[in-house]
Amino acid sequence: MTAVAEAKIKRRVLPSPITGQEVVLVGVIAVLWAALAVSTPAFLTAGSIQPLLVATAPVALVGVAMTIVIITGGIDVSVGGAIMVCSVLTAKALVGADGVGLATAVLLSIAAGAVLGLVNGVLIAYGRVHAIIITFGTANLFMFLGLQIFGSGTVNGIPGTLAFFGRGPDGRTLGVPHAFLITVVITAAVWWYLRHTAGGRHFYAIGGDPVAARLAGVRVQRRVLLAYVFTGVLVGLASCFVIAQGTSTLDQSVGSGKELAVIAAVVIGGTSIMGGRGSVLGTLLGALLVQSVASGVTQLGWRSQLSDLFVGIFIIVAVGADLLRARARRAR
Repeated sequence: MTAVAEAKIKRRVLPSPITGQEVVLVGVIAVLWAALAVSTPAFLTAGSIQPLLVATAPVALVGVAMTIVIITGGIDVSVGGAIMVCSVLTAKALVGADGVGLATAVLLSIAAGAVLGLVNGVLIAYGRVHAIIITFGTANLFMFLGLQIFGSGTVNGIPGTLAFFGRGPDGRTLGVPHAFLITVVITAAVWWYLRHTAGGRHFYAIGGDPVAARLAGVRVQRRVLLAYVFTGVLVGLASCFVIAQGTSTLDQSVGSGKELAVIAAVVIGGTSIMGGRGSVLGTLLGALLVQSVASGVTQLGWRSQLSDLFVGIFIIVAVGADLLRARARRAR
């Protein structure tokens, strides 16, 4: 064996830390922000960017976990219903007679989300039914449960216990919202885990070929279960962000449509809907792009339906690009 061959074997080869899709997204966001700054100068002010980052945080946070789920070849369309359950449970705990504190509220929400994620994970990992069927069913169950907890009205008089995650002065450090900072830190940690650990690479192996992954010693069912439990944990934390964004009232529309925004962010971020490939950094950028479009449409005074149109176009372009990349790989 030649010295060159030996060197190639010894060298650990990792994919590029920044993908082409992520570079494109950075460019698109920069162009979009520049165009909005010209069209509406108030866009680049702190009063506009800070609420944008606050609104991006829960979508991006849930998207981080959804990225892992989709990498394994699954999907979770129940996150909207799960956010409703976690939010109303936490809100009722906050307005109760004893009024729980910040740490207790966060732990309660995360625990509730973890239980909901565990339900999905057990049914998908051990029931051997496709994830979209299971999570479509649990989405309806979670929504029913959330509505039952709400009762016939709204949750009123929510105190500012979760202001640390909100839009006000208490929710920022150096002008950056805490919710967004936490999301960035968690995204960075998950990015490192997926890229530099054997456990992280197992998720990619499952999405690429679960049978081959099992033959290679990967505990596929356990990994799939962990992916959905982790999704539930981040749904619980994101629910605290959602409560902090609003007023002192929580209504029954909480969580509505969040699953679509999350999946859009993941797909636009470059994660293959077929599994086996994806990046949480791309998901964070995708969520920022989706929210920037929504904010821009609102500030320009355009009809809100145009936001859905633009996001839909982005999704089609992202999926089309993924299919072309897959075809090019097969042709090699």
